[in-house]
Order: sequence, then structure tokens, then C-alpha cells
Amino acid sequence: MAGVIEQIFRPQKTALQDRRSMELEAAREILAEVFRIKLSEVDEMIQNHYDKDPFEEGNSKGDRLWPQELWIEG
Repeated sequence: MAGVIEQIFRPQKTALQDRRSMELEAAREILAEVFRIKLSEVDEMIQNHYDKDPFEEGNSKGDRLWPQELWIEG
């Protein structure tokens, strides 16, 4: 009986959550293959990335993703 009640009140995973989980798992596997490392090492690499201080690399705004300007000659 307790199992039935848990199933009723336990939040069900949505299709979107399942898709995101599958995409994350695929990305982890790709990283492991590209870098020829174990999945546990990929997890550690990702965790280390998020643990980094965004101001560590000298950008006072913490915005290190893209430069504000991009010049292309050609």
C-alpha cells in the first residue's frame, strides 16, 4: 500500500526531463570518448568547471563566454 501512495504523490518525470537527461548522458559519453577518459573523470571535469571562480581569469564582469567584438578580415 505504501508503494502505491508513493507513486501517486511522487513527482513524475516529464518527457522534457527525460530528454535532457538523455542529452546530458550523451554529452558525457562524447567527452569521455574525445578525451579518452572515464565517465567519472568527465564528471569531475564538469564539477571543477562549475566550482571555478568566474572572476578568476581576470574579467571583472565574470563574462568569459564570448568577446564583445569580433573582427574578421578577408
